[in-house]
Amino acid sequence: MPVSSTGMTLWRAFSQEPGCPADSSCYKTPMSDPVILVVNGPNLNMLGTRQPELYGHESLADVESLCLAHAASLGLAIDFRQSNHEGDLVDWIQQAKGVAAGIVINAGAYTHTSVAILDALLSVSLPTIEVHLSNIHQREEFRHHSYVSKAAKGMICGLGSHGYVLALDALAKLIGSKGA
Repeated sequence: MPVSSTGMTLWRAFSQEPGCPADSSCYKTPMSDPVILVVNGPNLNMLGTRQPELYGHESLADVESLCLAHAASLGLAIDFRQSNHEGDLVDWIQQAKGVAAGIVINAGAYTHTSVAILDALLSVSLPTIEVHLSNIHQREEFRHHSYVSKAAKGMICGLGSHGYVLALDALAKLIGSKGA
């Protein structure tokens, strides 16, 4: 079972009912608050140590704690995940259909290359906010294109981990959360 950088189980927001086929949509959440899936792509597990001058000194565990605290203040629950593997991100996005109220996604390098992630986001029809720690438009030319943006309601980039807070604020308003 995947775990976050904090060692907590990543599947905590989604639980499967006994006897429910693995490929079905009969997933339930024990939380009463709307669930926001926060998906992090490749190399984000290296936050705090990988190019801190560009991505900052906070670890992914710090970002997760920030998201959990802010989500709670908005009346939201968080399912926070990270993988270096494109298929995992696609699976998690697909599993969110009918369970999550929205998605925050930092697809990392897959932002610029993954039609599969774009197709998954389009297939679930959930409000999605794209986040990037750095300003992708001030970086290499190949980073200026985002497949994720074609499915996202909005993009926040260049504001470091605060971008995740702003994304949660935006989703709270989009879904009409009681804390928005």
